[in-house]
Amino acid sequence: MAHPVIGWEQTAPVPNHQFNDFLSSRDGRLYYEDLDLTQLIIGGGLDQGLGEPVGSPLEIVYLPKIRQKVRDLNTIFENAARDTGYAGRFHYAYASKANTAEEVVHAALQAGAHYEMSSQVDTQIVRIMCQSGHLLPDRMVLANGFKPAGSAYADSLVQLKRTHDNLLPILEDLTELAPFVESGLQFDVGLRLKCYGYRHGQGTAPVDSGNTRFGMEIEDLTDAAAIIAAAPNLHLKMLHAMLGSQITSEQEFADALRGTAEVYARLRQSHSELCIFNFGGGLPAPMTLDFAFDYGLFARLMMEMLTEVCGRYIVQVPDIMGEMGRYTVTEHGAHFFKVLSVKDNGSTLPWYIIDGSIMTSFPDTWALSEHFTVLPLNHLDKPFQRVQLGGITCDSDDVYPPKPSQSPLYLPMDAKDLYVGFFCVGAYQEMLGGVRGSKHCALPEAHEVLVDRHEQGQYTFRVMPGQTSDDVLRNLGYAVT
Repeated sequence: MAHPVIGWEQTAPVPNHQFNDFLSSRDGRLYYEDLDLTQLIIGGGLDQGLGEPVGSPLEIVYLPKIRQKVRDLNTIFENAARDTGYAGRFHYAYASKANTAEEVVHAALQAGAHYEMSSQVDTQIVRIMCQSGHLLPDRMVLANGFKPAGSAYADSLVQLKRTHDNLLPILEDLTELAPFVESGLQFDVGLRLKCYGYRHGQGTAPVDSGNTRFGMEIEDLTDAAAIIAAAPNLHLKMLHAMLGSQITSEQEFADALRGTAEVYARLRQSHSELCIFNFGGGLPAPMTLDFAFDYGLFARLMMEMLTEVCGRYIVQVPDIMGEMGRYTVTEHGAHFFKVLSVKDNGSTLPWYIIDGSIMTSFPDTWALSEHFTVLPLNHLDKPFQRVQLGGITCDSDDVYPPKPSQSPLYLPMDAKDLYVGFFCVGAYQEMLGGVRGSKHCALPEAHEVLVDRHEQGQYTFRVMPGQTSDDVLRNLGYAVT
């Protein structure tokens, strides 16, 4: 059975080599596009504008990648529409729960994304983005998440409508209708269909049969649509369907959406304002080096499926929307560590101990046995051996690869002043681990470097200091003198 490819899988040194579309080995050092990553930690080579190296552990945020992902996918869907003759438009929304950091949200909006949110605090982020000019009036703001009558979130959305008119609440339950009907304000709204039931190799469970807390069953959704049609201030604009973002077969993904497309077409027959089919939880993202997904093929298959379904029901094809979280930000984030020591300990494989924690930096490795790409930043031109990585906490789960994994990890045998990077960790990991919060075993947060690039090719850097020991103690309630 194939295993996820998480790095170099040979004992031979790495030649000048392209690992994926942004990581490459050049003369024993690792590059992110044209950025020499080793210089960020230990210097050497050509200074690309940072000046003094920052040291480890270190997080980097590579902002150009976010803008590239948004623009590339918009182009892919435009080309698919042209190739298939599809009459609807594509709308790219950034699902902010994947990473809500200001610089990340700004980069996605800068590239033209709409904004998808899920909490009351998100409404404040939208206000800030509007005031700063980053969120333009023509951008849709989609409000997912639970918002029953009387909740702070529902009240904040009604208030936000007065600041940003292009606000579209997506309703999860019949009880969520009242605040928007009673507001008297004109709202475009969406309805979320209960449809989360995809399992690899088993197809998709029938619509509204899955065990999920999200969305409405078809009967409630039909009732909600009727209430919206009767309300003078509400307009049904969108059907939201969600299957999950890591379906890695293009045909299976498109086929899994067919049932929800049928629901859209039937609803469209009696609700002429309905015009957007939101396929929900985005697209799969490359967290390992063996990832393969043809986004263009998926777009064409989905458009062909929607054309066929809508043709049978004699309704106009919808605009298509996706809420891309993981797809948008997975590849922009990386975290670097120094190997402090090599410990044999009678183990089958040597332990490389790093100056940070794997399980607190990347909670999905511990909670979900998730894989990420791991490569050395230096010594790539030296022989490799198979190893295990261990963090500096006292927790037995602070290891990589994850305990159930069959993926081998190879790193240089020369571990002196060796630095390793975890890549494709930009989605969810920082938010799950907590930003500026206190971590397991009271470890402080690492320094962070925000990397941007001018059109002329020059890099710019902004260093965000990490936590001190005093910061951690204050977070935990200790009086620091």
